[in-house]
This record gives sequence, structure tokens and C-alpha cells, in this order.
Amino acid sequence: MSIAQGIRVLARVPTRRKAVTAESMIAAGYPPMGTDTNESLARKLSAVDRCIEILSDSMGKLPSFIMDSRTRERVDLPLLQLLNVRPNAAMSPFVAKKVVETSRLVTGNGYEWILRSPRTGRITEIIPVPGELVEPWRDQSGRVWYTVTHPWTGEPMRLPQEDICHYKAASRDGLKGVGVLRRASEVIASSLAAQQYERAYYENGGQPSGVLRTESDLGGYAEDPEGKPLTRSDGSWITRKDQLRSEWEKVHAGPNNSHRVAILDFGLDYKPLSVSNQDAQFIESREVSVRDIARYFGVPLYKLQEGKQAYGSNEQNAIEYVVGTLHPNVSQYEEERTWKLLTRSQVDAGLEVRINMMAELRGDTSARGQWYKDMMQEGPFSVNDVRALEDMPDVPGGDERRASLNYVPLRDWPELSRIRAETGRRES
Repeated sequence: MSIAQGIRVLARVPTRRKAVTAESMIAAGYPPMGTDTNESLARKLSAVDRCIEILSDSMGKLPSFIMDSRTRERVDLPLLQLLNVRPNAAMSPFVAKKVVETSRLVTGNGYEWILRSPRTGRITEIIPVPGELVEPWRDQSGRVWYTVTHPWTGEPMRLPQEDICHYKAASRDGLKGVGVLRRASEVIASSLAAQQYERAYYENGGQPSGVLRTESDLGGYAEDPEGKPLTRSDGSWITRKDQLRSEWEKVHAGPNNSHRVAILDFGLDYKPLSVSNQDAQFIESREVSVRDIARYFGVPLYKLQEGKQAYGSNEQNAIEYVVGTLHPNVSQYEEERTWKLLTRSQVDAGLEVRINMMAELRGDTSARGQWYKDMMQEGPFSVNDVRALEDMPDVPGGDERRASLNYVPLRDWPELSRIRAETGRRES
């Protein structure tokens, strides 16, 4: 099976443990501070998962068009069939763009493999390739190549830069991008530790940890009924303290065992030690983590159901999201696709692949309607221009542009003012 017939990445499931110490979390698959964060682990955080979904959905729903930069007129080319109808046999345009943007956010690099007809050179398919399977490199002459690893056989394929659209996150050298998960690894690791702590808190019945006190001697090793020392699976001996702790947790740990009546014998006494979640301001720390993650991704807090929920401020945040977060990404997609998907003659003729960002603003009907009204009153838009942005057909006479006569150039104002005054005197 070739990559063109389908690309899948096997899910990596980390080991799950109950312990919340740094050593046991690392053993369970959680990353230590300062190291790269695995995608499957990072997306266990709702803020990380939602940020990736929001950004990839936003890019996935934006349609493309081809424009003549000299006349600003739209041009119909067969390439639009791949960009807006079906990029390949397995994916819709939305899914394909969502896969590429997710890879760009997670690994720092999003790739599209361009398949061309060997006879005509025309592009036949555009296939997203996960960032984990691609390695860009330069040869001695400085030319960029891409080594794509086959997901099933592991065999490498060397592709020229003309056959790969490469979208990067933050980059130090311009060749490879650095993903958000890597840049925010310490924040994500801290949030994972807090989430693991909260899980362990409820798994232990929501009760604070404590000590079991007794006047008896608990030294030595635990023994079975036959008097033989008990051992673990690795061969180490089990002490009496370990056995007592295990028996206590077996009866009282876990949400199903919470608030059970404890019966203590042999002079045992239980004394709680730890502070509560409220005393440790646990909830506040979780909110700070959400803000940090949203800041790394450039997603407004209201999209994560956090922060101030007011219509006015959220409207401004939505505009800032489009201008400050989406627009730079859209510009990169436009520039890369213009250079890689169009022929050299088309680029020299001034053609460009553009992305219509109006789809991101369709939710606010009142603001969109007012903007259309202003643009029509000032003359930049005609009725058919507005209908095209709303995916509606043209109407007869809709290409005429209008402008208000209430505004005149300042150099003509004295003459027009004199004419109006004379007209008023004659009418009176």
C-alpha cells in the first residue's frame, strides 16, 4: 500500500499509573520538566485539545480562490477543484486542511505531498503527510529535499521541494518549525502533573493522606501463614509496614470506598496530614494553566469557556483572533501554495492562491451586515460583490457601484457652497 492510498499514524497509548511522584510520572510516560511533550499525553488536557481543534477547524473551513494580483479579478483554474472540492480520494478539503494544521501545531511542520501526472505534469492529488514521517534536509548545493518514511514498510522516499508544500510553526533556521507542544512543554508538564494529582486525590476517596500510628513494633519483613518472607514480583522483600499500607489502601482507597468506617486494631491510630485542595488554591492554579496554554496557541480565553464572558469584549477578541492568530497562518499557506501549486508562467502572470477569511466572520451577522452596508455606501463594493462573499448568485444590475453625494473634495467645497446658497435665495 502506497502513501497515496492512505496515511495513518498509529496511536501511542502511555502507561497509566496512580502515583503522583516525579519518578513514577516519568515511568508512567509523563514528560519531565523541560522536555518535549507527547501529543497523546498533551491532548489529555482539555485546553490543549480544544486549542488544537479550534485552530485546525478555523483553517479547515476557509475556502481558497485564485486571484490576478494585477487586476484583483478571480481566475478559474482546475487547481480549485483540488483545493475546494476533493484534494484526494480519501479526504474532503476540510479534513485535509485540518490534518495539515494539526500536524503544524503539534510537530511544528505541516506537509502536503503534491502528486503530478507523469504525462502532463498536472497536479492530480494533494495528500497531507504527518510531520513525524517527514524530514527536510539540504544537500551540498543548498537545495532542499524531503525524506518521507513509508508508514507501513518504513522505507524512505526522497522527494524534491517542488513536490512538498511545507507549512512551519515558529522556526529558528527556516527549514524546520518548532511545535507549540515543544515550546510549551514545561507548562503542559505542570498541567499534566496537576491533573494527575487531582485524579489521585479522587481515586483515594477524596481524603487527605495521613499516617497510621501504633505502639507495636512493625520492623522486619512480612510473612505468609507458613512463616516464609513475602516477596514482590521483582524478588524484593515486603516489609510489615508495606503490607499494612497495602491492606489499608485496599479497603479505603478509591471513590467506591470513600467514607467507609475504618476499624483499627493492634492499637492503630489514623491521623490526617495534608492540606485541602482549597487551602492549596488548586482551582486557581488550574485556571492559570489554561491561560498559559491559550497564550501559547494564541486562542482567546472565551473560546475555551474561560475568562470574561461579555459580548463586547468577546467580539473584540474574535477580531484579534482573526487578525493576530489566523491571518499570519493564512499568509503562509497562501505564499507556499502560490509558489508550489501554480506554474512558473502563472506566477509570472501575477496569479496568486488566496484564502477567503470571510468564512471565519460569518457568525456575527450584525457586524457583517454593517460592514457590507458601509462598503456599499462608500463605493468599494457592489451588490454582486456582497452576494459573492455570501455565496449567492449575481443579480441583474448588481455590478453598479454607488457613492454618496454628501461628501465632496475640499477643493470643490467653496464653489458648491456658493451654488447651494444662490439656489436657496432664488427659491425663496
